[in-house]
Amino acid sequence: MTDLPDRLCTNPRSPYYDEALLQQGIGIRFRGEEKTNVDEYCVSEGWVKVAVGNKVDRKGNPMTIKLTGPVEPYLKPNE
Repeated sequence: MTDLPDRLCTNPRSPYYDEALLQQGIGIRFRGEEKTNVDEYCVSEGWVKVAVGNKVDRKGNPMTIKLTGPVEPYLKPNE
């Protein structure tokens, strides 16, 4: 299995963005639950940033909230 990065972001302007890996499909389990709205995660620091509805900031980026807890990224199976 491919080693997943410690930190990954869906924003192309982030230094933690990896388009090839995101196209493969990454799933996130946070506190034992599947999350589908994760914008960024960090396994070593134990946090995820999730989108807050359809809200955007003044630059047009989605508003996010940082949640702490155990993070488990995994590759989604090809369908």
